[in-house]
Amino acid sequence: MTLTFISVLPSLLNTNGDAENAVVLARRARWAGLDASVVAVEELSDLPERVDAVIVGSGSDSTLSIARTALLPFHDHFRRWGTEGVPILAVGTGWELLSWGIELASGGAIEGLGILPGRAVPGAGERRIGDLVVRSPRFGRLVGFENHARDYVQAEASPLGRVQAGIGNGRGSSQEGVVMGSVFGTHLHGPVLAKNPAFADAVLAEAAQRAGLAYAPGAAALTIDAHAAAAREAQLRAAGLAPDAGP
Repeated sequence: MTLTFISVLPSLLNTNGDAENAVVLARRARWAGLDASVVAVEELSDLPERVDAVIVGSGSDSTLSIARTALLPFHDHFRRWGTEGVPILAVGTGWELLSWGIELASGGAIEGLGILPGRAVPGAGERRIGDLVVRSPRFGRLVGFENHARDYVQAEASPLGRVQAGIGNGRGSSQEGVVMGSVFGTHLHGPVLAKNPAFADAVLAEAAQRAGLAYAPGAAALTIDAHAAAAREAQLRAAGLAPDAGP
């Protein structure tokens, strides 16, 4: 069996390379001896018969309306995937488009697909740009980079984790992201799964289990993870935080 990871609208939603989280999943799966493929999905006709995980990257505000229109035909599929436990990772504006909606600084609004609770609202003050470190109860410490002008509200009961450095969802919540079952929304760019192997492996393990397969990181992954750990340590030190504890 081949695990199939799809990236939705990568032509519009890959500003920070976040669509490449699908590539991270496929590569780690192959390192574990599993067959895996990545499918770029720009329209419904591109959808493969089987979908094992879904990635929605981030785009620019100039294409928000275009991206929303292009995502709308996928609404029922997102609903079904979420209900069936297919892992979905949405980053930045891709996450906002899966929310209840986006309130714009201009006074207008864009209706979201309603897959995740909460909505994006104009941030108070300067754009949030810089290192973001989050403590997640499910995935441990997560690191990445945030670059967003909006805050995220009305999802305080289901965050991805608590902010240790950076802004995250903002409004003084000290929270980052949102989780609903196996659907994750986050401001973490990186791509987040490349910087956080434990998060990637958790998503992979869930996808593999749904497919009746077993997943354990391969030898190549362990080598790459050592480089990721060094990069994480440098970012944590720059943020004034203690490095991750060793094994």
